Amino acid sequence: MPAPRKYPDELRERAVREVQTSGRPVAHVAKDLGIHKEALRGWVRQAEADKGRPA
Repeated sequence: MPAPRKYPDELRERAVREVQTSGRPVAHVAKDLGIHKEALRGWVRQAEADKGRPA
């Protein structure tokens, strides 16, 4: 059984969308939302890979 996710899916989606649409640095968005910057960086990379964009 996998470990439960620390952050809800809605927060993950909102954070990724904020990075992609605002052009703000990952670290700034992460700080504003109370998310670890490396977690958000990984989510953004995964979202780009899911869309077929190179990381």
